Amino acid sequence: MQHLSAEELLAQYASGKRDFAQINLIKVNLFEANLSEVNFNQSNLQEVYLPYANLSQANLCQAQMEAAQLSDAKLNQADLSAANLQNANLSRASLRYANLQGADLSGANLQGADLYNADLSCADLRYADLTGANLEEAKLEEAQLTGTNFYRAKKVDLSKAKSDRTTIFPDGYRRDT
Repeated sequence: MQHLSAEELLAQYASGKRDFAQINLIKVNLFEANLSEVNFNQSNLQEVYLPYANLSQANLCQAQMEAAQLSDAKLNQADLSAANLQNANLSRASLRYANLQGADLSGANLQGADLYNADLSCADLRYADLTGANLEEAKLEEAQLTGTNFYRAKKVDLSKAKSDRTTIFPDGYRRDT
């Protein structure tokens, strides 16, 4: 797996390259980077620093993004299916229409995130924090919600998700299921 520095990646992107599949970008600082439509399919982005970055329409399918810093990032229409986002910081991130099917978001910080019409089917959201998140039209079929915090989340439909007595509902209470 080829390793690129932030400078190399941004220079190649600026010259028109978009395909960076299976690339190694561990701990790279890409603060405010504009990488819309980039292909990071199966790339290693562990602990990457991407606050305020634009990754709209990016292919992040099966990317390894544990502990990535993505607060305030734009990930609209991004494909994050089967991505590993364990303990990632996605606070206030825009994930409108994003594909998160089968993604591992366990322990992730999604406080205030905009997940309008996002597909979280079969996603692992155990112990994730979605306090104040917008989940209008979001699909949560078969999503794992053990210990997930939805306090003050907006427009949440948990009817087809796998919640239990440790799940915190938008009203701040737990349910006996």
